[in-house]
Amino acid sequence: MRTESVGIRVLAIAALLTLPGVLLNCSRRSQPPIDGAAALQPFKQDLMQALNSGLDAGGPTEAMTACNLQAPSIAEANSINGLRVGRSSHRLRNPDNAPSDWVEPYLKIMTENPVARIPVRVVDTGDGVQRYIEPIFIQPMCLPCHGEEISEDVSAKLAELYQDDAAIGFKEGEFRGVFWVEYTQE
Repeated sequence: MRTESVGIRVLAIAALLTLPGVLLNCSRRSQPPIDGAAALQPFKQDLMQALNSGLDAGGPTEAMTACNLQAPSIAEANSINGLRVGRSSHRLRNPDNAPSDWVEPYLKIMTENPVARIPVRVVDTGDGVQRYIEPIFIQPMCLPCHGEEISEDVSAKLAELYQDDAAIGFKEGEFRGVFWVEYTQE
């Protein structure tokens, strides 16, 4: 049993050591690399504005409604000129935000190995599409809708908007998911 445990550990360490090389292989680009953080900024700002408007209008339940109704159109409005932006998670609230194949390895690293909390990634999957990903960590303002203690009105709104919600039970500072960018030069 001990040999099996050591073998699993060696395999896990080898995977963690080789995966960053695959994910960070940016030297063979035919186009200039995008500034992923700058590309995401308008999307993140627009999402935050919608969330804060909802909070100001009626608290967490209105913020959820705003997020539910506005987040998809905010992502679409910020996906222009060959650029696509979005969010994903290992614990989904909205199934439309399910991770794509290139996002899943990053989610796996972040959830299975807390010490591997890699802040940002430029991802090259060899298909000519530039990709960038950065983590989302739970902040205090996230806890009324994503925390361990959810009020009855928030629980009712979650049941109304997201029947299969898996995005509760988080603590401040925990990994919540990712923002991502894909860029194809048009």
